Amino acid sequence: MNPLDWLDATAAQRQAAGLRRSLTPRPARGPLLDLAGNDYLGLSRDPRVVEAGVAALRTWGAGATGSRLVTGTTELHAELEDRLAEFAGAEAALVFSSGYAANLAVVTALAPRGSLVVSDSANHASLIDACRLSRAQVEVVPHNDVERVGEVLAARRSPHALVVTESVDSIDGDHAPLLELSRVCRRHGAVLVVDEAHALGVCGPGGRGLVAAAGLAGDEVVVTMTLSKALGAQGGAVLGPRRVIEHLVGSARTMIFDTGLAPAAVGCALAALGIIEADPTLGGAAIRAAGAFAALRGRVASSAIVPLVLGDPARAFAAAQECAARGVQVGCFRPPSVPEGTSRLRLTARADLTPPEIATALDVLRDVLHNHTEEQSWPPFVHTS
Repeated sequence: MNPLDWLDATAAQRQAAGLRRSLTPRPARGPLLDLAGNDYLGLSRDPRVVEAGVAALRTWGAGATGSRLVTGTTELHAELEDRLAEFAGAEAALVFSSGYAANLAVVTALAPRGSLVVSDSANHASLIDACRLSRAQVEVVPHNDVERVGEVLAARRSPHALVVTESVDSIDGDHAPLLELSRVCRRHGAVLVVDEAHALGVCGPGGRGLVAAAGLAGDEVVVTMTLSKALGAQGGAVLGPRRVIEHLVGSARTMIFDTGLAPAAVGCALAALGIIEADPTLGGAAIRAAGAFAALRGRVASSAIVPLVLGDPARAFAAAQECAARGVQVGCFRPPSVPEGTSRLRLTARADLTPPEIATALDVLRDVLHNHTEEQSWPPFVHTS
């Protein structure tokens, strides 16, 4: 018996449940209207961003050549960190090879063994994995339940505590109650860690995120973010008090042992950040576009993310395929990305969508949704430690 034969049975079970996944390479210039990617501001192909990446590639080469502590920190990395910190109103910043790596770094470095981590049930997989790797005590609380966060913190016996949340939920697009969470953390001596991956560039004053919108920028809040969504590039970053950044440099394994972010991605992110600073209306354009799609279900958009819940995974997959056949690409989210019974289409709006493109997408979506069951209520996504 081959020791990998169990994979065939697992694959068959996945297929029967309507959860089979596969990679579909896309062409450089595809025919579909993209409502699935995270290029919220349409900057990944902006000539200014592309040319900045090309210039960095010619100057610094294809790769960073080493970890950040060896040869992987260029002058370009330092410039991006200074610019990000200034933009978001933080003391300092540290750039990572991905947003995933940034989240792993923060939670594992700030919550050593014996600490308490209070994690929102809807947190992204990178934060869930960070909780597991931290070896801390992890308490998962219902989505955006500030009262429960306070109860868990009040009962703690550990010397250190983190409260971890996304400012904009990556699946439903709703906002976390950051001001209330900050007050609870202050009351109980906990550190608030906020993942701004889906808020940067889109939400808050001039796209500075929801931490800034809540008046918490420059406070004792630690912010993580990705450079691969609104900035259209690649990589991640942590922003916060300088002593936090210095601690990460000395202890975060995804900083110490990972090759630094490629200079081309750094150059692209710098250019994109400059564009956002020069045009603070871009984020609002993305949210307005999302509002047109949210209106299909009688909702108001507060981010670039619009969920259309269909329930059954096979139904959601069929709906996504139908959209694609009619020229519109949408995200299809099924378990384990979402809870059982809540498979959905996830639409992501962009600031550069034109009125005719929005009108075309709405026509397609109305027809597709008409062929499927109405949205139903669903429980919050619950992860385990």
